[in-house]
Amino acid sequence: MDKNFLKSSGIVTSMTFLSRILGLVRDYFIAKYFGANGLTDAFLVAFRIPNFLRRLFGEGAFSQAFVPILAEAKAQETQEEVQNIINHISTKFLIVLIIITLITVVIAPVVIFVFAWGFYFDEDLTKFNLASDMLRITFPYLLLISLTALSGSILNTYDKFAVPAFTPVLLNISMILSSVYLSQHLDEPIMALAWGVLIGGLLQLAFQIPFLIKIRKLPKLVRGDHKAVKKLKKRMLPALFGVSVSQINLLIDTMIASVLVSGSVSWLYYSDRLLELPLALIGIALATVALAKLSKHYANKDTKQFTRTIDYALKIGLILALPACAGLILLAEPLIITLFQYDKFSVFAAHQSSLSLIAYGSGLVAFIMVKILAPVFLARGDTRTPVKAGVIAMLSNVVLNGILGYYFDHVGLAIATSISALLNGSLLYYYLKKQSIFTFSQDLIKMLFKVLMASFIMVLFILNFDQTQSVYVNADALSRVSMLITTVCLSAFIYFLSLRVLGVRMKKL
Repeated sequence: MDKNFLKSSGIVTSMTFLSRILGLVRDYFIAKYFGANGLTDAFLVAFRIPNFLRRLFGEGAFSQAFVPILAEAKAQETQEEVQNIINHISTKFLIVLIIITLITVVIAPVVIFVFAWGFYFDEDLTKFNLASDMLRITFPYLLLISLTALSGSILNTYDKFAVPAFTPVLLNISMILSSVYLSQHLDEPIMALAWGVLIGGLLQLAFQIPFLIKIRKLPKLVRGDHKAVKKLKKRMLPALFGVSVSQINLLIDTMIASVLVSGSVSWLYYSDRLLELPLALIGIALATVALAKLSKHYANKDTKQFTRTIDYALKIGLILALPACAGLILLAEPLIITLFQYDKFSVFAAHQSSLSLIAYGSGLVAFIMVKILAPVFLARGDTRTPVKAGVIAMLSNVVLNGILGYYFDHVGLAIATSISALLNGSLLYYYLKKQSIFTFSQDLIKMLFKVLMASFIMVLFILNFDQTQSVYVNADALSRVSMLITTVCLSAFIYFLSLRVLGVRMKKL
């Protein structure tokens, strides 16, 4: 067992768990105060656009391309040269972000039309105009959070995983306080959410600066060019598609959902939020640590440790992802009702959200495998291969959206996204095997069957509980939470007990 990997992953997971729990609290207040309607759809579109670009420019392509470059420099160059690389890349990154932000703020209605054209063709343009106004407030968040992601990449490279993982907590706190308090003082209450996003971005960036100063890696503005910038461009541009396909697919879902019945964007949002919890705790946590470790092993030419890290990450991913996948599918409606079905969030909205959650949840294992396998190529400086897999998956999602969305509305969009994730993960593994980088070990395959058996036992246990809609709808909030926690905790206990009986030991992975 790689104790260092497990420790780092545990730190990221615990901090991410805190952030995601607060994220669910945030979404509870959004659902409670604003419901699932046209106005909420407008905010979610205005928020999803910079959030989507954040994952491309910040936490996605940029981080995936930047971390291997920084890890290589750290292993082979002087500290002065490492700082020089950070300064040049940071300066160029800042300039690009400022330009993009200014242009988008000016042409906000055009951007809303591109990403949610359904709003423009409504008889009532309220959603379109409101989304445009909110985008002007939320879009500077892209600049702030991308700089935060840059800072986080530096900290991760120096094994400071806790700070970047904790940082998203501040956004959630800002949005919660804005929805509860600021909304009471605005003519259009939902505008408070947009201001909450902007304030949260400022807090996140400010929070990380002292830690950069502590490790003496605070970026400084410089003139001129550097070869590291050219290397970053070369790796980053194709990675814009390769590492962020799932986000592109989700955005495509939003674009198509904007032409469906009002509320469709919100239903997909709430189901996606619950998908993001296990995806972040398992996939993103493992991917964050794996990229830093793999980049280090590759820079040091340690092939044995490189392969062991992949194998270990996949084992941990499977052990956690498969039961989480089963849980999301079987407990979709209880989860949605317990967390969101209050005040303005109707029973009908909860049911519709649960249907898309089942569809998204069925692809959880695939989403997590993509998160783990993509960094393997990126750590080696190979951005082309993830692009091949990503583009194929994205095109398949577009085609499937057209077919399944026509017949199954917003649920069809979620099904299409899950299928494309499965295709993406399968292609990534195919290329790993083809290039003789990694092949599933016999231990991994044996463990997979044991995990499937333990998950099956857990499923049988869950089915013994009464999880019908009426039981949760008719219960008060405390009873809902009590029933759900009891089911989840007992199911987890049964699962891990079954794993132990089947001979799976974490210490022996």
